[in-house]
Amino acid sequence: MTAFRTILCPTDFSELSGEAFHLAAALARDHGARLVVLHVAAPPPGVNYAEMEKALARPDGCRRELEDRLRGYAAPAGVAVEHRLAEGEPAAEVLRAAEDVGCDLIVMGTHGRTWLRRALMGSIAEQVVRRAPCPVLTISGPARRDQPGGPP
Repeated sequence: MTAFRTILCPTDFSELSGEAFHLAAALARDHGARLVVLHVAAPPPGVNYAEMEKALARPDGCRRELEDRLRGYAAPAGVAVEHRLAEGEPAAEVLRAAEDVGCDLIVMGTHGRTWLRRALMGSIAEQVVRRAPCPVLTISGPARRDQPGGPP
């Protein structure tokens, strides 16, 4: 079995991303791996990356809120967690982070919160799976109660 030393878990703060985080944290605990949680702030439609970066940098910007939400992803005792906030195109930034941290595994959800986010995250996950430098474990939904191994 492959030993994972660093696991990357991108999040869009959706429930599905939370499911992916819990799985990534359990894997990190079981393998004694470092867990890197990443959120990529992408500009809304009609806003370019430079404008978004300026907005995030302003004192009244949302950078602090995003960093606080990231810190809310706390792993079990004994798991080293690093929180990262990036700006840009989500798939490219996930792939960049994977290279930067030298991850051995990426664990990510395949859908976001809204129909648009689901469509975007689905394509993001597909791009990451195709281009990642390591294995990618995708989570497409929470475990169902009637499935073996699902929650009680």
